[in-house]
Amino acid sequence: MRLILLGGPGSGKGTQLRNLSQHLQLAGISVGDVLRQAIASQTFLGVKAQPYVERGELVPDPLMIQLMRLRFLQPDLGTEHKGWILEGYPRTAFQAEELDFVLDDFGQFLDSAIYLKIDETAMRERSLARSRADDSPEILNKRISLFHQRTIPILEYYGRRQKLLILNAEKSVEEVTQEILQKLELLTKG
Repeated sequence: MRLILLGGPGSGKGTQLRNLSQHLQLAGISVGDVLRQAIASQTFLGVKAQPYVERGELVPDPLMIQLMRLRFLQPDLGTEHKGWILEGYPRTAFQAEELDFVLDDFGQFLDSAIYLKIDETAMRERSLARSRADDSPEILNKRISLFHQRTIPILEYYGRRQKLLILNAEKSVEEVTQEILQKLELLTKG
């Protein structure tokens, strides 16, 4: 099974990534972790991505696509494994389209894109409550604005392909996890 978790800042993507990868025994890939690791390692791509991350801006598509292509080359994501869950990518419709090409190159396909929907007030409250360095009010405002600009085209992209599951992520963590698992079970049976 190959899944994508979509949602705004504070929607619970990271928490659901941990829960679902554990429940489904899939490799969990956080794009934030991919970026932080590339920056910390001072790789060529990490050095190029660092200024964008520090300003709370989206890393340009060509750079992000290369980072993700490299991540898909890692042994834990090969075709002999059960699959993976990707959190925080794609962030643009172009990246979604490119992800399909990358997966095609690796003989894989996406099963479902799961959209964790919460309102903007909840995004702000949850994000500010977790006190991460990249959640300052200024950067958070920028991230929420970018999220709104970029998300609709991604939802439309996966919706047209019958790959989109939309969930109310304002419920408790456990309720959201159970609802996702139930919907995925229905998909695999259907």
